[in-house]
Amino acid sequence: MVTTESVLKAVGEVKATKKRNFLQSIDLVVNLRNLDMNKPENRIDQEVLLPSGRGKSVKIALFADGELAHQAKKVVDTVIEKDAVSDIAKDKTIGKKLASEHNFFLSQTDMMALIGKSLGPVLGPRGKMPKPVPPTIDIKPLVERLRRTVRIRTKDRLTFHLPVGTEEMTDDDLAKNIAAVINSLETKLGGSTHNIRSVLIKKSMGPCVKVEGV
Repeated sequence: MVTTESVLKAVGEVKATKKRNFLQSIDLVVNLRNLDMNKPENRIDQEVLLPSGRGKSVKIALFADGELAHQAKKVVDTVIEKDAVSDIAKDKTIGKKLASEHNFFLSQTDMMALIGKSLGPVLGPRGKMPKPVPPTIDIKPLVERLRRTVRIRTKDRLTFHLPVGTEEMTDDDLAKNIAAVINSLETKLGGSTHNIRSVLIKKSMGPCVKVEGV
């Protein structure tokens, strides 16, 4: 069983490792076991809300027209209107750059078919197909939630990595975020850690420290 004490101990050891001349993220590395990842039902693809936030900027793009596009310009990082989609689709370099620069994508519902056809080959494999939103939505609460969200996506692998904060965050805040991920994972795996081989914490460019109790 993973305890708060064991997580805090591991976080403290990780934060004591060598500093770099840039702000490093704190990453969680989870190794699963006894799951046949060739079976789609065993693959995990879910979002987790981090109670303490991610500690760094999260970039969000929206495909929209009209009033939603106008409203969103004050809320999201990038608004892409309908006329621009075909231009992006013609140049894969632009599409790939767009995908790499943004963490999440949203799309007005009536543009989803266009996005799927035009940009699906770029966004789909990266797990960044947009979430559909109605044109009348108040988009601010959704965007604020996404800025505190991480995504667990295993594909066909038993090991996955995801950011849970930065080295500037307090140990307690990082521990809360890590607990949220582990709890979400336990729920997905039937309410136990039986299928979790190990949980490790690391800085972007640092060694892994094992969380005891798994």
